[in-house]
Amino acid sequence: MWETRSVQLSVRLPRDIAAQAEEVQQSDPEFLSRVVLYGLTRRSIYRHLRESDNTPEQPSDEASPPTP
Repeated sequence: MWETRSVQLSVRLPRDIAAQAEEVQQSDPEFLSRVVLYGLTRRSIYRHLRESDNTPEQPSDEASPPTP
């Protein structure tokens, strides 16, 4: 698996969702950690895809017609 480290996050949530997040943090902190990891992973993938979509395509050797 990956090398990990702890971070301290502070987020502003609507009161009802904040209460649920606090409850989950107390009852199942590993689940909350996985939820945050999932969200950050999706964001990272989205950014990578968006950046690769903005780069001009490089011609590949396979697309070139064969030389006679």
